[in-house]
Amino acid sequence: MEQLDLQLETERPALVLDRLDLAASPLGITRVFLRRGGSAPSSNRETGRIGEILRQARKELAEYLAGQRTFFTVLVDHSRVPAFERAALEMAAQIPYGEVRSYKWIAERLGQPDAARAVGNAMASNPTPIIIPCHRVVRTDGSLGAYSFGSVRKESLLDLERRRTPYVGCLTTKFFCRRGCHAERRIHEGNRVNFFSPDDAGASGYAPCSWCHPA
Repeated sequence: MEQLDLQLETERPALVLDRLDLAASPLGITRVFLRRGGSAPSSNRETGRIGEILRQARKELAEYLAGQRTFFTVLVDHSRVPAFERAALEMAAQIPYGEVRSYKWIAERLGQPDAARAVGNAMASNPTPIIIPCHRVVRTDGSLGAYSFGSVRKESLLDLERRRTPYVGCLTTKFFCRRGCHAERRIHEGNRVNFFSPDDAGASGYAPCSWCHPA
């Protein structure tokens, strides 16, 4: 288990995500959670496959919270999550950065339109929040709904995403990437063009990156 001390790109202390802990199996991240007070648990540094997964997750979470990444590539291990909840989380993972969908929207796409409450319960018990973006799932009336890290942090994550364009194009190559792609990191500042959607980029004559597949 690794401890993270991460902070959203904001000056308001209420929005600090400190004491963020991770747990993993050889298959992926199993838990992302806030340690509730007390000292951090003492443990030897993880090595091998689990250590690699934890380091990748820690790096990607830091980049996301700094507004430098809009997607995660680290694997998650939901093998112990019940089938319905796992399917709901997989659907939540498809919600684009900076956008929201309702519990009912997910229920309908799972073929169970009356299961919005069950979807809400699945989001509330999401073992890997942020990486699986259950903060992008809200009530049908647009209100936030519950969140395991608290409604203030849910709002702050959504606010972070609203202040970032998810896609970046290169003037010289005419390709565009998702923010956080290793190819995007190589684009010089003077050659960067920001886009809100793949359609915007395509309409401007940009082709999708073959690494991060933004379209």
